[in-house]
Amino acid sequence: MFATYGTTAVTTTTWAEVDEQGRLVLPPETTARFGLRPGARLRLDTGDNDIRLHRPISHLAKVYVEPTDRCNIACLTCYRNNWEVEYGRMEDQIFERILDGLREVSPPPAVFFGGIGEPLTHPGIVDMIARVKELGARAEMITNGTLLTLERSKDLIAAGLDSLWVSIDGANPESFADVRVGAELPQIIENLMAFRRARKFSYPPHPELGIVFVAMERNIAELPDVLALGRRLGAMRFMVTNYLPHTADAIEQILYKRSVMDIIYLDSPWLPKLDLPKIDIDERTGPVLLQALSCGMNVTLAGLNLSGANDACTFIESGSMAVAWDGGVSPCTPLMHTHGTHLKERKRLSRQHVIGNVGERDLLDLWNDPDYVAYRSHVQSFAFPPCTFCGGCDMSESNEEDCLSNQFPVCGGCLWAQGVVQCP
Repeated sequence: MFATYGTTAVTTTTWAEVDEQGRLVLPPETTARFGLRPGARLRLDTGDNDIRLHRPISHLAKVYVEPTDRCNIACLTCYRNNWEVEYGRMEDQIFERILDGLREVSPPPAVFFGGIGEPLTHPGIVDMIARVKELGARAEMITNGTLLTLERSKDLIAAGLDSLWVSIDGANPESFADVRVGAELPQIIENLMAFRRARKFSYPPHPELGIVFVAMERNIAELPDVLALGRRLGAMRFMVTNYLPHTADAIEQILYKRSVMDIIYLDSPWLPKLDLPKIDIDERTGPVLLQALSCGMNVTLAGLNLSGANDACTFIESGSMAVAWDGGVSPCTPLMHTHGTHLKERKRLSRQHVIGNVGERDLLDLWNDPDYVAYRSHVQSFAFPPCTFCGGCDMSESNEEDCLSNQFPVCGGCLWAQGVVQCP
């Protein structure tokens, strides 16, 4: 018998059992949610008092769909500052092939509409969301908010959109326009207020509103004001990510130079361990805690490790795959397009990796491709050198190969895998 006890409105505590053969038996709702079918292989991470089970690589739980790689503004933070690709938008037959693949998965994977371009520039985006909802899947979308008119908000809500993410990187018109070139914050605020009014009253609000903030030297001081603005607009989720520089002169804007340098050292079991409790952070404790966090120890906060390497691909951990506007299937959104970035002081080329095209092969056929399965297994074990922390050889200048003889695409220099950069 399994017992489930509600702890909050959004979390539950479930109980597993150990049977007479010493096997761990999980509740049926947990096995169904995470695709734990007979034969599934799970990565285990053990802590002092817990065991973390990772989602099996066999379970497709989320599909990123890029409706287009075109955009109506020119953001400072965008890949298109350093890439050469063909621009286009997803054709109906490609999307139909995606839908055919989603029908073959039970329960259907969540679909996130987003990529490099602005989804609302695609004329069929509302219908695409409605078609996904007809399958019983969760539908999410990210936007810059410029095209989110009242009429478009009503259409998205009527289509059944579950979650809308909006990028806001500044709390005043000047700083916002400094990053989101071609967008105006007052207009974004007006659009989001109209979106909030258009939602039917419910708790929690539906569709859910989330705010994404790209943190840089030039805007980090405005984060508290952006959070306050988001609360006034009815946002229930907030995500802060670091800036990934695409040009050499942009390196000065990053806020994680020491963080990535320290990780390899702080992950050592020989270092002293500092356990911090939950505590009020104010003018008294803030400077002291900041000094403590920089003391060269392995730091935990209320049992959660704040140092050490993540070595976990967030896309594979979430059971995700990505489909570009032309139907090309990639393991993650960073690998959908070839683009240039900078890791430490070195220029780095991240070359596109495409498993196949949904216009030519079924979605599940691609997901279960033996080479793709082997790749996901390899990445989940994360047997890559620490290029993110080292960055000291010519091999770190691309994702072609690394010093451990791993071949393209290699992930040792991926900032997503270390929790430095993140996506909704």
